[in-house]
Amino acid sequence: MPTSTPKRRADAERNIETILRATHELMAHGTLPSMSDVATASGIGRVTLYSHFPSREVLLEEVLRRGIAHTDQVLTELALDEQSPAEALALVVRTSWPILDRHRRVRTIALAEIGPETLRRQHDAAFQHVGRLIERGRAAGDFRTDQPVDWLVATFYAILHAAADEVDAGRLTSADAPALLISTLLSTLRP
Repeated sequence: MPTSTPKRRADAERNIETILRATHELMAHGTLPSMSDVATASGIGRVTLYSHFPSREVLLEEVLRRGIAHTDQVLTELALDEQSPAEALALVVRTSWPILDRHRRVRTIALAEIGPETLRRQHDAAFQHVGRLIERGRAAGDFRTDQPVDWLVATFYAILHAAADEVDAGRLTSADAPALLISTLLSTLRP
């Protein structure tokens, strides 16, 4: 006869998903919500909330971790090696921009709460996809070789995040960003 442990585990997983979804929705307003706000928005009691996430910082880190893991998974599933470096770069931008756009406010909050260096380290897995793409483009003669790969990867992400900042400021629309990003990044990476 089955025990109640699997049911509790399923309940716990549903609670965690509900908490993270509510937190992300609250963060879309541009601030890190209080634990009380998260409990209210998720419909989860504070005791349960704190049993899964002992602090706002832990909760923020999990929202970030999941967003970045999702980005890594999406980029892993792309057939980047089957396309020219320029086509692959355009695909990375068109695929990753909607994810970044959806998480723009989370990124802004994370910069304020945990700082740019910690946020940068959390992106390492996603950065590897762009690093490999740039290295392949360099080997094919499509991308510049006069600057270090790490610098070009950092520049790629800085430009991507600059577009997110411009959308936040109302100087760029989300719809216009991908084409501008592809054009800017290709002109930056080409020899």
